[in-house]
Order: sequence, then C-alpha cells, then structure tokens
Amino acid sequence: MVHKAKRIFITALFSSVIFVANFFIPPPISSLLIALQAVILALAALFVGRLGATYVGLTGGILSALSRPAFGPFTFVFTFLYGLLVDAFFIVFKANPGEKEANRNRVILAMTFSTAIIGFVSYYVIAVYPGIIELTPLDLTPMMSGLVLFVAAGSGISAGYAAAYLWNKYLRNIII
Repeated sequence: MVHKAKRIFITALFSSVIFVANFFIPPPISSLLIALQAVILALAALFVGRLGATYVGLTGGILSALSRPAFGPFTFVFTFLYGLLVDAFFIVFKANPGEKEANRNRVILAMTFSTAIIGFVSYYVIAVYPGIIELTPLDLTPMMSGLVLFVAAGSGISAGYAAAYLWNKYLRNIII
C-alpha cells in the first residue's frame, strides 16, 4: 500500500511540474526547455522504477493538453511518448539503480537517446510533415535536422547528468 501511495505521490508531483512549465511558458520557448522535462522524467524513472516516467508522461501530458486545447493532441502524445521512451531506454541500458547509486553514464545514455528521438520526431511531425518547412520526406535539410539532433542530444546529456547527480548526492536516501 505504501509503495502504491509513493508512486501516486511522485507521479502527481512531477506531472504538476511538467504542467506548470508547459502552462506558463509559451509553446515555442517551452520546447527549448526540454531539459527540465527530461530531468523530471529521469527522476521519475529513478524514484518509481519501471514505468515511472511513463506514468508521469501520461499524467503530465493530459494536464498539459487541457491547458493548451489547440496543441492538445500533440502535447499529450509527445509528453506520453517521451515518458515511454525514457522508461524503455532505462530498461535497455539497465539504468534503474534500485537501492544503490545510479550509474551516471547509463542514465546519460538513456536520456540522450530518448531526448534525441523525441526531439527529432516532434520536429518532423510539427514542422516537416505538414509542410511548414518546404521539404520532401527524403530531403530533410541536413543542417536543420542536425541542429535539432544536436540540441536534443545536448539537453539529454545535461539532463541525464543532472538527474544522476541529484539522485546519487541528495535523493536516493529520501524516505517517502
């Protein structure tokens, strides 16, 4: 029972942080602050364990979609998919520490891959596919695609490092 209550508390707390960041910061700028969302999702995966980031992504996506009706479906899908990717890469790289310290390099790898994928997919779906940027699907402008991947991967690296540092130094011994 305590484990379930802890999971709900962490999910609600972290989802509300994602909601507040998406609600008070306008859409183009909020996408640049993906590192904040990445740290929150990584900490959710570390605190809750399996499917922690997915729960936070699902709940945060629903709350954020309600706050932005025009972008609601995209906000929900990308936030939920991001949480799912974080959990998937945490499993692939075996980054869940349990009771021990988190392996910083594994957390960084998990966050780098998940952030790069969600950054590129959201760029493609929002800008390239609808024709906002005039390109054919095979001609993705290497400069812009490379920039999106570079910024997303950099955000993932910094978020993974920050989450692992916070977990190992301050958060792993917290009793909830």
